Amino acid sequence: MIEIFAYAIGVMYTPGPVNLLGLNSGINGHFRASSGFYVGVGTAMLILFLFFGWVGSNVVGGNGLILVSVLGCTYIAYLAFKILRASVEIEENSRATRPLRFREGLVTQLLNPKGIVATLPIATIQFPGVGIHGIALVLWSGVLALLAIGAPGSYSLVGSLVGKRIHHPAFFRWFNRVMALLLLYVAVAIGYEYIYLPLAR
Repeated sequence: MIEIFAYAIGVMYTPGPVNLLGLNSGINGHFRASSGFYVGVGTAMLILFLFFGWVGSNVVGGNGLILVSVLGCTYIAYLAFKILRASVEIEENSRATRPLRFREGLVTQLLNPKGIVATLPIATIQFPGVGIHGIALVLWSGVLALLAIGAPGSYSLVGSLVGKRIHHPAFFRWFNRVMALLLLYVAVAIGYEYIYLPLAR
């Protein structure tokens, strides 16, 4: 059981598109207002855990994973473009960028190959290995989905603590550029690992 949590935390809490978006949201002063985004991420993880737990690992493999990766890379690049173009104006400690929404968290995580990589080994190897199925599968999936909510939430909290100490718009413009470039890097890395390499074989 400890191995399940160790793997889940190790994958979910490392930097990735969802966590970088959470960090950006916190920096821009939307930690509380973006709570729907965190819940959307957790909901996506719940869907993935239940889907892979019941259907098995043969559903998303080969061309299926390549298709999900193409969609994920495209969506991550789109989000990077939106962050890059976001205007930043500070008026009475409020940033011009809008909070992230539930739908954005849900779609980003469902199309995030990192989310699939996180759930597949747990749902198809670790759960069956310790006899988790049926109602126990639903309960464990719920617990891990709650853990997933905390990943972008914790990044956003850190961002909000840092953001409160900074009041110059230039910082936020540069931060948005850095976040956008990191997201583009993530999209390229995912494209290389999950699209180019499988097609090149």
